[in-house]
Amino acid sequence: MKAAVLFACGEPLRVVDGILVPEPARGQVRVRLAYSGVCHSQLMEMRGDRGPDPYLPHLLGHEGSGIVVATGDGVTKVAPGDRVILGWIKGNGLDAAGPKYRLGETIINAGGVTTFNTEAVVAENRVVRLPEGVPLDVAVLFGCAVPTGAGIAFNEIAPEPGARAAVFGLGGIGMVALMGLRAAGCGRIIAVDIEPTRLAAALQLGATDTIDARTEDPVAVIRALTDGQGVDCAIDAAGKIATIEQAFNSVRKFGGLSVFASHPRSGERISLDPHDLISGKRIRGSWGGASRPDIDLPIYAALYRDGRLPLDQLIGKRYPLDDINAALEDLAAGRVMRPVIALDPSLG
Repeated sequence: MKAAVLFACGEPLRVVDGILVPEPARGQVRVRLAYSGVCHSQLMEMRGDRGPDPYLPHLLGHEGSGIVVATGDGVTKVAPGDRVILGWIKGNGLDAAGPKYRLGETIINAGGVTTFNTEAVVAENRVVRLPEGVPLDVAVLFGCAVPTGAGIAFNEIAPEPGARAAVFGLGGIGMVALMGLRAAGCGRIIAVDIEPTRLAAALQLGATDTIDARTEDPVAVIRALTDGQGVDCAIDAAGKIATIEQAFNSVRKFGGLSVFASHPRSGERISLDPHDLISGKRIRGSWGGASRPDIDLPIYAALYRDGRLPLDQLIGKRYPLDDINAALEDLAAGRVMRPVIALDPSLG
């Protein structure tokens, strides 16, 4: 197979061909990839922002779509020929160890799922059958952005009808979270970012107000828009110290909830006023939107088919695998919301 490999943190990925793919062992599924998404998590891994990496060289990518080629012993969830979503959040099925790929005499490591490769051997519990009516390119979002963003809205916040909300960071997860809050019945949704094009897109996807954080103080504006009280709930999808703190500071006392979906570099710390906590403000991190892939993804697919999660609008530029580093650079610069790597579009 062909794959983008991380050989050293702080260096670009190297796209190499001729990697040997092992046959799936017990609990493993071999998939031919059609598309992969690109997430900020991969940027953090490449840069070494999560601390020392003991698994180099290794593969990356944790949201994709494709067709099952073969299954190992014990696999009952999918069969060859099934169209599937690949994601990092564990669902039903066997939790198999990551495979070992070979490039000549070099071992290429991999976790339970990788998607920056034309084929992948993944754990059974990292695949879900593709629901009807979801194209394979849109399906990549169901591996991470959709369960995390929509999961925060529906599973972790579950806002009351008419609730006031704010979303900080309008990448893939932030935009899906915004859609989810709208579908869940929020009355006012305030979108915060530093990219005018993303702010404009947020208005089309359900935001009632936007704040350009380059020129305005988000917390002050949010309080002004909510009679000085703050919003009922806030989601941070930017993963920056400043935005996590701003999201928390923007929620109301006595019940306001702030949830963050990513994290700053390893070793960095956020600062909160303890009095806000004893005044009833709440904050917590999210692990994949508390999503249960086998249960929740069909629900989100139904919302997509009904037009309540207009995910097609998040799919922008498609990149060949050879341009994976350009896709990562565009994501880092905010030029795209969710880059998509076209690995084998002929699969459908």
